[in-house]
Amino acid sequence: MTVLDRFRLDGKTVVVTGASSGLGVAIAQACAEAGGDLVLAARRAEKLTATADLVEAAGGKALTVPTDISDPQQVQDMIDAAMAHYGHIDVLVNNAGVNSVAAATRETAEDFRAVVDTNLHGSFWAAQACGRVMRPGSSIVNIASTSAFTTSQLPQAAYSASKAAIVGLTRELASQWGRRKGIRVNAVAPGAFRTEMTESGLSEHVDMVLRRIVLDRIGDPEELAAAVVWLASDAASYVTGQTIIVDGGFTIT
Repeated sequence: MTVLDRFRLDGKTVVVTGASSGLGVAIAQACAEAGGDLVLAARRAEKLTATADLVEAAGGKALTVPTDISDPQQVQDMIDAAMAHYGHIDVLVNNAGVNSVAAATRETAEDFRAVVDTNLHGSFWAAQACGRVMRPGSSIVNIASTSAFTTSQLPQAAYSASKAAIVGLTRELASQWGRRKGIRVNAVAPGAFRTEMTESGLSEHVDMVLRRIVLDRIGDPEELAAAVVWLASDAASYVTGQTIIVDGGFTIT
């Protein structure tokens, strides 16, 4: 196997949650370009169809399964559908996420729980269901955030707390499943990328954010997707329990 061969995902089934928009679309397309076949999960069925078209144009196969990952039964049904369709799951990308921007003294219990239910609980339900069926050599990539390590000056206590928890969950699952199951578990922590979820926040605070980015620009989703493909592939076969920060230098300023 050559070095470049190690980055390929040929013959692998890749589950991407939150695949209807933003980073999820870029990740799904990149995994297809690397040779993977996709299972696309998100709440918005009509948007998943558009992502499936991109995957197939890149040479991959796509199974779309509308799923609310905060519901563990829907997650299990999605994984069951993936296994029935492809026969195996080799990569999980836990990308689905939501945000709530509100002052901590005014954030409602419902809003806080909704963020944690999707970002943290949903990631665990998906990892748990995949961990039961994945073969040795499989890979889980969780999407954390630089908000797990620093503040962006936006009032988002629920989001920051949920993403910090993802970093801890990543280490714990890597510890449990590395020796027993041969499953690697890592995370990537994106900084500022232009996506549907971040667009409103970036437009209002772009100057403040740019002042802290060493590379002096907002990231392209494809740049984050490349890091995910690396962690998903055999090129990262000796990497587990790690969180890779992809932020243009935001967290070093």
